[in-house]
Amino acid sequence: MFLKTQARLLCAAVCLFVFGATAIRAQDAALLAKNETIGERIEASATKPILVSVLPKYYDPQDGISINELIKRALESNQDLAAARLEIEKARARLNQARLRPNPTLEFEQSSGAVLGSPGGGQFTVGASLPVELYGRREARINVANIEIEASEAEVRNRERVLAGNILTNYAEALAALRELDATERLLELDLQTTKFVQIRVNEGETPPLELNLLQAEVERLRSRRQLAEGRLDSALTQLKMLAGLSFDEPLRLREQLTSAILPALPPTREESVAVALRTRPDILLANIEEQFATAGLRLVRATSRPDLTAYTRFTQGRLGFDNDAQGRYQSRNSSLTFGVAIGLPVFNKNQGAKAAAEIAVRQARARREFAERVVRGEILAAYQRFEAANRAVNTLENAALPRSVQNVETFRKVYELGEIKITDLIAEQRRLLDATRDLTEALTARYRAQIDLNIALGAGGLLTETK
Repeated sequence: MFLKTQARLLCAAVCLFVFGATAIRAQDAALLAKNETIGERIEASATKPILVSVLPKYYDPQDGISINELIKRALESNQDLAAARLEIEKARARLNQARLRPNPTLEFEQSSGAVLGSPGGGQFTVGASLPVELYGRREARINVANIEIEASEAEVRNRERVLAGNILTNYAEALAALRELDATERLLELDLQTTKFVQIRVNEGETPPLELNLLQAEVERLRSRRQLAEGRLDSALTQLKMLAGLSFDEPLRLREQLTSAILPALPPTREESVAVALRTRPDILLANIEEQFATAGLRLVRATSRPDLTAYTRFTQGRLGFDNDAQGRYQSRNSSLTFGVAIGLPVFNKNQGAKAAAEIAVRQARARREFAERVVRGEILAAYQRFEAANRAVNTLENAALPRSVQNVETFRKVYELGEIKITDLIAEQRRLLDATRDLTEALTARYRAQIDLNIALGAGGLLTETK
């Protein structure tokens, strides 16, 4: 009797276990089917973007403007650069003045003895004098004027280099903001799609409303980040318009993105870069010219410190008259032609102060040139170090960190759709993806700016060429 009772209880337990397992599997299957149905509905609506992108306002790969076009327009229309080019014309005008020889002097003189009681006496003199430039004064003056033209041309080229550098810097800022705007919009679009999914689950009672609120808060946070990125992009584009001489009302769209932007061609080694910069950089050329200008100025001061020589000639016609009691009034006339030179002796004023100032100017220009060469070396080495570090960071982020972060977000999103994790876990992983994306943008921007700084340090003020 006892054995029969135990057998009956065992059979009942087995039946309950089998029916319970079947019910659980049925419930899981129903839940999975419901999630799949929701997922299919989301996938069907995901083909239509929810977010209206603002990228077409700033980016056009076909009709957008390139960096070379910006630099070209800036060099042609920048008013400050146009004013600087007028200095070359002024220097050429000063050269024409330096080539001119001294003017002669024409003198007239009339004397009369009538005031002193000699009515018949008087003298008329006409003369001319011409300063003679000795000791190479004219050549020294022309040399100074020629060097001044070279200095003005070097100054213009240096201004072009600085202008191109400012455009490149703001262009890099615009590309960085454009990339951040693009990445933020992509993540925002995914969050909006997820919001639709969560909204359906909340409506069907499968998810608490708190998860929807958390996700909506994340969506609004991404909207604010997009607004900040768009503001940075607008500001950078406004600076580009100002530098390029474009109207502020004229629309400006970029043709490139940060990952595909044209990069300047660079020498293969640091030593070669330093040599190229010292040979071609406009401000180094200007420093050398200023040293030559100071030396030429010293030679001119020394030439003007020597005796002055003026050649002259005079024609004099005089008359003498007196009364003779026997013969009446007697008059005589005489004429003379005089030649001579006048020598100005530098006895007291030997241009001592001017020579001392010119010698100091030579030493000053030499010190500035040496300092400028040292600055160039430092700029190139620092830019190379920044480029190498940024390039390593880009490779690490592109090949390791970012792909894994993207994969993690996709995994978290699928797991969340199955109801295995909370929305806060998905949001946290998406934030890590956003941080990784921003890190890559910063690394790409740092690499691009380092190459730009190298291009500027090498003295390039014109158009860019692609790196090989």
